[in-house]
Amino acid sequence: MTGKFEKYIVRNMVREELPNEGVLAYGEVEGGTSGAHALISGWQVPGCQVHIAYSWIYEVPTPNPYVLEHTHEYDEVLLWMGSNPKDINDLGAVAELTIEGEVYEISTSASVYIPAGVRHCPLGYKSVDRPFQFIALSLHPEYKS
Repeated sequence: MTGKFEKYIVRNMVREELPNEGVLAYGEVEGGTSGAHALISGWQVPGCQVHIAYSWIYEVPTPNPYVLEHTHEYDEVLLWMGSNPKDINDLGAVAELTIEGEVYEISTSASVYIPAGVRHCPLGYKSVDRPFQFIALSLHPEYKS
């Protein structure tokens, strides 16, 4: 059924137009991820004020760290979601995220709020035992580095 709200539904998780932080940092990502896919953004849905991208991480990405230090002019939420339906906290991986020079280990499903202007990353992985989803939610219509 097509209704007046069809324009707000994104049915194709595109990646051609989506900036990928790993690619932006290195020019090319060799492996370990599905690449970034846009769940929703201002360029997909007119008037949308958030940008949500996700990737499957299935092995330690190369290069590693996958994302280098940067800041944004908007708030961002980073999420790591494990794929074990019997234990939603089981990430099956160990990540390291640096925020303003402090290193944090992420070894469970987790989310991190990054206020606008806060230096964050590098983001690297010590191990990946099972595929999981990494999601970046930008409180802005499109991703800007």
